[in-house]
Amino acid sequence: MTVTRFAPSPTGYLHIGGLRTALFSWLTAQHNKGEFLLRIEDTDMARNSEEATEAILKAFEWVGLSHDGEVVYQSKRFDLYKKYIDQLLEEGKAYKCYMSKEELDALREEQMAKKERTRYDGRYRDFTGTPPEGVEPVIRIKAPQEGTISFVDGVKGEMNIAASEVDDFVIARADGSPTYNFVVAIDDALMGLTDVIRGDDHLYNTPKQIVVYNALGFPIPKFNHVAMINNEQGKKLSKRDGATDVMDYKEMGYLPEALLNFLVRLGWSHGDQEIFSIEEMIALFDPKNINKSASNYNLDKLLWLNSHYIKNTPNDQLAILLKDFGVDIHGHDKLELLLDATKERGKTLVELAEQINLILTTPTQYDEKASKKAFKGEAKEILNDFALMLKSWDKTLHLPCDYHEVMEKIVETKEIGFGKIGMPLRVSLLGSMTGSGLDEIMAILGVDATVSRIERAIQTIE
Repeated sequence: MTVTRFAPSPTGYLHIGGLRTALFSWLTAQHNKGEFLLRIEDTDMARNSEEATEAILKAFEWVGLSHDGEVVYQSKRFDLYKKYIDQLLEEGKAYKCYMSKEELDALREEQMAKKERTRYDGRYRDFTGTPPEGVEPVIRIKAPQEGTISFVDGVKGEMNIAASEVDDFVIARADGSPTYNFVVAIDDALMGLTDVIRGDDHLYNTPKQIVVYNALGFPIPKFNHVAMINNEQGKKLSKRDGATDVMDYKEMGYLPEALLNFLVRLGWSHGDQEIFSIEEMIALFDPKNINKSASNYNLDKLLWLNSHYIKNTPNDQLAILLKDFGVDIHGHDKLELLLDATKERGKTLVELAEQINLILTTPTQYDEKASKKAFKGEAKEILNDFALMLKSWDKTLHLPCDYHEVMEKIVETKEIGFGKIGMPLRVSLLGSMTGSGLDEIMAILGVDATVSRIERAIQTIE
């Protein structure tokens, strides 16, 4: 059975790069009817934050990436890690290193002066003498000193690293706390991981983890190292470019379906298809099709996808989502018409809320440039005649087409172009030149509110 995982450190928010990694891992498990596990790597007690842990879990809940089983917390597994450290010491596969910080600094300076790669020189690897006083030892694992550490990466292909590139790295600090590469290998093995999907910034941690796997006799999972996400200029993604908290995307009015669809296409493709439902992602995703090269973040693409998902979200569901953006239209008798008239113009829920408020809020002032252009010449007379025509219309005014008929009548009666009524009417109803179709706006407002807004605007025209 395929088992994947996502293992964030709770030292900050969940970044969208992390969410993409989680999505790729989740899809791999779902596609193979396997398990997707969540592990919180909280061994750094000084930097961990409960708020960050909660933020990660909240982001998972928002996007709908469900995990199997209980969340695993590394901070609760220290006894387990100590058991394996002791085992390696007893088997002679690890040793106590008494090298002081001063000695280590001196060694590094010497190696740098010789333009050599800085690395531990193994001086305590076979030490049998009397330990120096006042030095709390670290525990180092015995890495192979010759040969090659090889593995096949699902994205990068065959990787061969000379054993000499991996020194006897520390697996437990002087205070007894275990190090990252040690606990990751143990947890991945004990949690039954078959496939590890992670960013390629972890690529050169892999040889060290393989050393741990081999020392403990654990099976080695398949590795897939995914290229990073760059900004539109091909440089490292920054917070300004979109590398922000996943939950910030919620506040900016993005739908989780759109964000996941956007992320799945950053580094993976299926022909020329751009829009994928969750079901399609699960059916089609295969880590073998992950791109080797880095992908570029494209805000226009994200907005286009979000706009698509807004347009295709049922109106009753949109009404619920809009409550978080200060718009409560749940009981509005023209809810369907209101959303149909505005969701074509809203690329985000924030923009959609603005479009709705533009219609539902009576303007108290008028855009100076727009009113100067619209409220000139015969505008006052045309608006007045149109208001009278609405009040005396002998047919039912309910649908947009009903109001459009009145507009056609004023154009015919006054022998004017459509713009002569369209511009001043729009500014009268909305306070600016933007917004939805005039017939839709009037149908939403109704006759009384439409006439009231026109008469209010007329009073401002000199």
